[in-house]
Amino acid sequence: MTKAPYPIGTPGRPWGAEEVAAWRSRQTVQRSYAADVLSVIEPLRARFDVSEYGRLDYASGSYPLLAIRSRHWRDELPLMLVTGGVHGYETSGVHGALQFVEREAQRYAGRINLLVAPCISPWAYERIHRWNPDALDPNRSFREDSPAPESAALMRLVAPFRDRVLMHIDLHETTDSDESEFRPALAARDGKPCEPGEIPDGFYLVDDSEHPQPAFQQAIIAAVAKVTHIAPADERGEIIGSPVVSPGVIEYALTSLGLCAGVTRAPYKTTTEVYPDSPRATPAQCNDAQVAAVCAAIDFALAHPAG
Repeated sequence: MTKAPYPIGTPGRPWGAEEVAAWRSRQTVQRSYAADVLSVIEPLRARFDVSEYGRLDYASGSYPLLAIRSRHWRDELPLMLVTGGVHGYETSGVHGALQFVEREAQRYAGRINLLVAPCISPWAYERIHRWNPDALDPNRSFREDSPAPESAALMRLVAPFRDRVLMHIDLHETTDSDESEFRPALAARDGKPCEPGEIPDGFYLVDDSEHPQPAFQQAIIAAVAKVTHIAPADERGEIIGSPVVSPGVIEYALTSLGLCAGVTRAPYKTTTEVYPDSPRATPAQCNDAQVAAVCAAIDFALAHPAG
């Protein structure tokens, strides 16, 4: 059966301003950044330094972008970066980052400098979407002269120490809506045919193909496997169209693709992906898997500081 075309645009023709406006008019607020994120960050000020590293001013409202830092920052300590919510609809990326700060970060006090940006795309968080209001994917926009203010703000935040970061973990999800909404929308926006894909059931990681760190990735996989299941390769030996290089791990060229995990020169980089729509996982497990991944990433980097 032929799938109906995406409801915006003309098949085969990329969107212009009119189509983007039509798409934006369909997006509705479904949850609150202030209630879900800002209110959770507020009590953390008692133990961490919290600062506004940017502000998104859109027609629909203004969103402060907050970063959480170690209270006693010391330049000689290794710097660990945790990011979440680059894609606002990927819920455990945001709440996993906040849960890590709430429950686990304090045990690393005095051993690392920690920087956490838990919700990079608050407009998309509220609308449970992948893009910003201009139909841009922030996770393809971490590059010079970025067209996405969400990406540009994070790049400004890390610019002073991008060469000193030891580990960066970027927290994501892969959901059923990737296949039902986001891939069709992307194809329509770009005037291309929509190629059906397969959603992997379980947790997996995306390593940097230009500087792979297989032992680092496997340490994270081993820790997460105690919390939730790891995604198997499909019949082609792939996950989301990329070859599986080790259990639960694929590789992308993080920097050249403009992905968040490539925003620094950290020797240890990874992107997590959990599957919240799995019948074998709960929202709590997804958050716990993100926390386990962050802790394992930090522990490995501390044990192998040379990278």
